Amino acid sequence: MTGSALIIAAVFIAIFVAFAVYDVLIAKKRSHKKYKTGTAVTAYLMLLPAVVLAFLFILLPILYSLGYAFTDYYLLQPNSISFIGFDNFKQVFEELAKGGTIYHALINTAIFVVGVVPLQIGLALGLALFVNKPFKGSKIFKVCFFAPVVISLSVTSFLWLQILSPSETGLLNSLLGVFGVAPHDWLRDPVTAMPCIIVLSAWQGCGYQMLIFLSGLSNIQKSLYEAAALDGAGAWHKFTAVTWPGLRSTFVYILITVFIGACRILTQPMLMTGYQNHTVTLSYYMYQQGYTYRWVGYSSAVALLMTIVIGTITLIQRRAFREKN
Repeated sequence: MTGSALIIAAVFIAIFVAFAVYDVLIAKKRSHKKYKTGTAVTAYLMLLPAVVLAFLFILLPILYSLGYAFTDYYLLQPNSISFIGFDNFKQVFEELAKGGTIYHALINTAIFVVGVVPLQIGLALGLALFVNKPFKGSKIFKVCFFAPVVISLSVTSFLWLQILSPSETGLLNSLLGVFGVAPHDWLRDPVTAMPCIIVLSAWQGCGYQMLIFLSGLSNIQKSLYEAAALDGAGAWHKFTAVTWPGLRSTFVYILITVFIGACRILTQPMLMTGYQNHTVTLSYYMYQQGYTYRWVGYSSAVALLMTIVIGTITLIQRRAFREKN
């Protein structure tokens, strides 16, 4: 493993140096003024630490994961690794066919994505439109809406565990008890567990997308709203004719990032319900296979298939929502 890592590092460094030299030579040819090579070299040297970190913690793990997907790598026996071709992928599809845990993980992930993406984006857009209006105290609302984002998912999950506690003293059960509703175990019930996680995730993340929508709203010229008002357009027509077209590129970016983040859900079901069929997700399944059961090769195969599916859907989204001339 060390030898292969050194080889990959050497190839990466060679490519980086070649790119830097090529960039400097092209810049010297195109520059009309005296080109200072030392300045360019200094710039690349300052960039080098970030590149090294990206190589060690992003590129190298990705390359190893791609390689492990075609092996029987068992974490407790690293020296007995062997190439097995597509056997891991065959096992994934067999597990799906017989309705195993990965089948439930796929269904739960799809339910979460379908539920959280429109809810989170809708909340973010609504909050952005609300705080974008000039009124007293709007900055306080911005801080309050963004506050859940800076809280870690672990803390947020434990907070909602208290809210959704199955006992009579749980916050939600206590509130419903006022109306005569009996206590309910929200996270153990297969019907309510995933909707609770969806609401939690949308609440926790919508503040970040709210800020992105706000930046998009600030780029829309006010003269467009004034012209629409002169034409007699109401609030809804202003939104459909001015606001929404102006937010199109922002919406596409948010849609893709929220979709990718939703597909990678792990922390909430892990801390709130544990490894249960009604809440297990693909990322949680990969974690269990790779770190609990130590089957790194099989886990890497699942990760590769998941990456291909997410990448394909993301490309479809970009093509479907791309702007036409």
